[in-house]
Amino acid sequence: MSHKLPSPLWLLDTNILSKLIKQPDGALAQRMREVSDAHPGALVTSLIVECELRFGATRVNSLVLDSKISNLLKLVPVLPLNAHVVPHYATLRTQLERQGTPIGPNDTLIAAHALALSATLVSGDAEFARVPGLMFENWLAECSST
Repeated sequence: MSHKLPSPLWLLDTNILSKLIKQPDGALAQRMREVSDAHPGALVTSLIVECELRFGATRVNSLVLDSKISNLLKLVPVLPLNAHVVPHYATLRTQLERQGTPIGPNDTLIAAHALALSATLVSGDAEFARVPGLMFENWLAECSST
């Protein structure tokens, strides 16, 4: 990536973007607008998340869902993985496996991507709270109480 990313930075997980697609006018969407207004360009997602979203649309064979994903990803930039993710992934996976608390392979990559970016990972998956050094926020839990 040729330009510097903003700081702070929030990397949005699959369940966050899925919820936004399902409820584009809900509390989560409002939270995202507030963060985006206060920190333009600070909401991003990972290529791994796009893979998961596209898989979901393909699995249910929905052109409408695929179109909604495309429209959303015009607003939320998809960041590619790069060499900076590799050491984070290797260390993270080793640590969690040694502790007997591994997380899924895609989630390990997403967490490593967030760590490499020094981004806060936004997800409804509580397992990310076990990732050492990861800044993590659960906007699904926060927005469900509103």
